[in-house]
Amino acid sequence: MIIGVPKEIKNNENRVALTPAGAKELIKRGHTVYIQSDAGTGSGFVDEDYEAAGAQILPNIEATYEIAEMILKVKEPIEPEYQLIKEGQLVFTYFHFASYEPLTKAMMASKSVCLAYETVEKSDKSLPLLIPMSEVAGRMSIQEGAKYLEKPLKGRGILLGGVPGVRPAKVLILGGGVVGTNAAKMAAGMGADVTIMDLNLNRLRYLDDVMPANVNTFMSNEYNIRELISSHDLIVGAVLIPGAKAPHLITRDMLKDMRPGTVLVDVAVDQGGCIETCKPTTHQDPTYIIDEILHYCVANMPGAVPYTSTLALTNATLPYAIALANKGWKEACKQNEELKLGLNIIHGEIVYEAVSEAFDLPYTPVESFL
Repeated sequence: MIIGVPKEIKNNENRVALTPAGAKELIKRGHTVYIQSDAGTGSGFVDEDYEAAGAQILPNIEATYEIAEMILKVKEPIEPEYQLIKEGQLVFTYFHFASYEPLTKAMMASKSVCLAYETVEKSDKSLPLLIPMSEVAGRMSIQEGAKYLEKPLKGRGILLGGVPGVRPAKVLILGGGVVGTNAAKMAAGMGADVTIMDLNLNRLRYLDDVMPANVNTFMSNEYNIRELISSHDLIVGAVLIPGAKAPHLITRDMLKDMRPGTVLVDVAVDQGGCIETCKPTTHQDPTYIIDEILHYCVANMPGAVPYTSTLALTNATLPYAIALANKGWKEACKQNEELKLGLNIIHGEIVYEAVSEAFDLPYTPVESFL
């Protein structure tokens, strides 16, 4: 198969979809890999690294899309890329369709095959291609939250871990999945007073067993959330419903109950956000203030640490990319239920139910294409 890796063009997105080591593994199996020039530079991989692995370098994004049967990306295509995607071309990346209707309609119009990292799902309901970036984003949410609690950045002016004789900051984490667990680990390690909320009592039991003493668990519901937000300094939104829009756990009217300078970090922004006042921001302009509450809603948080993120992502995606290249998307998805669940749009038709529901668009069962 001919595989193309374009340079990411989303704002401050420095990750790349494939490392030189990953390219070598595909080439060893008889596939041809084309890398757009400088695609890996932001992650610390130069063109010469890819050439040494056997990949071929193309001068621009147009040439990369034109030649490839399968496109490997990190972030969803943005508007300048829409017209570059060809009918029947397999695009394997994070799409998060349910949060953005124009992207959904553009990919339907392209008649390409859209296989989304975030809906590839194992039998135990885990999301293997979301986990590595969720780990990064969860840890970063505390790193960024601690920074924006500083007074010059419009936060409350509180040190996350406190000092002897002074209480530490209070951190509330909404969601006990991969993002929430990693956020709690980081916040606890920095000495904060942490509360993690979830709907699943068994998950809370598990977290209660494994987390250090400065992490408390609490059942998630509107009453409890409203009770806690008034006393917490940093609130992390870490809720995910695979392939669907995130529910609003913090509504606009709740901001009035928070103390001025409270910091909200919404890691769920890729899926529409679990904070109603959340809107996607960039690394260049990451925050905004509503009712004296600071919002950090960067839609590609792991893009700020691209070396770590690129290696972690390729570790997870490469086995699936190899299967798709070896067998073709149709045969690979027939044989692998995990990959089959990654199919979102095929030849102009939505085959993932949560996406069709998000925009009230027609749904076609994926089996009709397999």
